[in-house]
Amino acid sequence: MLAKISLLIMRIGTGMLLVLWGGARLLSDGMGTKLAEKYYGGVGAASIFQLAFATVEVVIGALVVLGLLRKVSLIGAAVILVGGAFPIWRHFLDPFGQYLFANPEDANLLFFPSITVAGAALALIAFREHDRWALDNLIKRKD
Repeated sequence: MLAKISLLIMRIGTGMLLVLWGGARLLSDGMGTKLAEKYYGGVGAASIFQLAFATVEVVIGALVVLGLLRKVSLIGAAVILVGGAFPIWRHFLDPFGQYLFANPEDANLLFFPSITVAGAALALIAFREHDRWALDNLIKRKD
């Protein structure tokens, strides 16, 4: 029972993170562009890219929350969450900005949980068959 609850919590948490971040990108004018410029070296900063990415992020997040199309949606979530963690690696290794940042104020402790979220996204793929409360699993069971 604990495994089912744990997988459900991870799936809802990672999926909602994508829904919320994607929604924030859609609703906050220029937010995605500013993030891309500040943390990702400007990659994907174009507003049309941000609009498309945010839309895909919301759709993938909703599918993950519901547990639908998990063969694709969990991989999509992992690509976004693990891929998003790579450029901020210094925040994991030096969360207080003592060694890897020119200014300690540039470090952001709030980025540290991203490594946990990335791990959760990978764990959801690894233990997909054990996630009995996902809708696609429940639907399959009724056949």
